[in-house]
Amino acid sequence: MQTLKTISPVDGSVFVERPFATAPEIADTLTAARDARAAWKSTPVAVRQQILSAAIKVLESQRGEIANEITWQMGRPISQSSGEVAGLAERARYMIDIAPNALGKIEVGAKTGFKRFITREPVGVVLVIAPWNYPYLTSVNAIVPALLAGNPVILKHSAQTPLCAERYAAAFAEAGLPKGVFQYLHLSHENTSAIIRSPEIGFVAFTGSVAGGETVERAAAGRFIGLGLELGGKDPAYVRADADLEHAVATTMDGAFFNSGQSCCGIERIYVQQDCFDDFVARSVALVSKYRLDRPDLESTTLGPMVRTKAADFVRGQIKEAIASGATAHIDPDAFKKNEAGTPYLAPQILTGVDHSMSVMRDESFGPVVGIMPVASDDAAIALMNDSPFGLTAAVFTRDEAAAVAIGERVETGTWFMNRCDYLDPALAWTGVKRSGRGCTLSVLGFEQFTQPKSFHLKTSL
Repeated sequence: MQTLKTISPVDGSVFVERPFATAPEIADTLTAARDARAAWKSTPVAVRQQILSAAIKVLESQRGEIANEITWQMGRPISQSSGEVAGLAERARYMIDIAPNALGKIEVGAKTGFKRFITREPVGVVLVIAPWNYPYLTSVNAIVPALLAGNPVILKHSAQTPLCAERYAAAFAEAGLPKGVFQYLHLSHENTSAIIRSPEIGFVAFTGSVAGGETVERAAAGRFIGLGLELGGKDPAYVRADADLEHAVATTMDGAFFNSGQSCCGIERIYVQQDCFDDFVARSVALVSKYRLDRPDLESTTLGPMVRTKAADFVRGQIKEAIASGATAHIDPDAFKKNEAGTPYLAPQILTGVDHSMSVMRDESFGPVVGIMPVASDDAAIALMNDSPFGLTAAVFTRDEAAAVAIGERVETGTWFMNRCDYLDPALAWTGVKRSGRGCTLSVLGFEQFTQPKSFHLKTSL
């Protein structure tokens, strides 16, 4: 029997091993989800809210255990892992609170002799395909609104973080969610594509790489179902001369290196107005040089390993290529004792003398490296920020709110920040442009992809 093996980046050990779902198990799961549709659709929204609220409380009560599992499955420092449960709860509770309004009947106004309104029907069984880098924060964006909207959910979590799927299932069961409404499957790539083609699936919510999104689109071709695709990013930050430099440095460096840079909305390239460029770089180097790269299960660690050696080697290659093309590396990797070739442990790096001909400024790094370029004007910064096939988030650091809005209106991005970055506000739509994907989660708009409008046109006078 084929098994799923989660190799921990902490020490290379097998942390989790599970059998992949068999064909009969997949068929039974699809049947159970299909059979649960009618009853869950007819369950009042208030009852759905109560059940989901109870499930979130269960997960919160397990915060310490979940943090330890996150650290061992994907390598985030234990001092940072528990924050993911708090973020999950914040997003879930916001979506739970706004559900009645978001899912309510739409009245279209009076018309003599007629009654007209629009309801929101669930789209059917929702397949959620979730990644490992923020295993709860990414999955909750789809799971909670899909369930609130009256859809059964099947979760296929990353092979790197399979315990997250099991935690969800146990929490929902304890909260009293009816059988078949939430299920998970540990799937191979081939079986994931096969389940997308199954007639029971009514929507696919995918978070992952561009290549993964393309695979999902191919699998769903001809099925005429909805797809939510939250893909990659090469997110920029722009530091204007009027910025609070201390705040800009602290925020952008955290945005670049938190989670070892393994964030779709992390900062991967920075443009700084020339007047403060040298000062910004010097302060950034001083801050990043204080990071502690070590085993993530140690409380003193601030930078853990990347998820696997192959990912670290890709970033090493980007850094090497940039330096060979004239870039300057400002961090001495030998100062980080745990930095070792052939392992997922990789020292952080800040590069200057970079340009957009280099992979590190063009291709998604998804690792602990950031390039910094000087710019002469807002126009120059905007042109560089837009010079990318991605458009997930972008940020500006400035004291001028009007300038921030004006610049943001010209930047091609799904979310525009002023004086912050690398954060999802559940009240705001989470979406991307260009190759960062399509669709929307969070906010009142996040319910739309999990529902289908249904119009009622009643002639009341004959």
